[in-house]
Amino acid sequence: MQLTLDLPQQLEDELSEEAARLGLSLPEYVLRLLSTERPRRESGVAMPRTGAELVHYWQSEGLIGTRVTSVDSPELARMIRSEAERRTGE
Repeated sequence: MQLTLDLPQQLEDELSEEAARLGLSLPEYVLRLLSTERPRRESGVAMPRTGAELVHYWQSEGLIGTRVTSVDSPELARMIRSEAERRTGE
């Protein structure tokens, strides 16, 4: 399918610059943009744009809290610092 768009000159220039930075032609770059955005829209889930949205997304997917941390972080930091202090300059 062929599709012709009349883009504002500024948008065309910006897209052309981005495509050139990636080593792509403008049509290849626009096709890549369209093909990567479409699946997100179809699933009904927009890509997170802020840190809070990302955390909310991870929580909704059950990703937060999946790793069990059995290490006492302050104790681990003390141990690492102690080991670093005992190192020789070899």
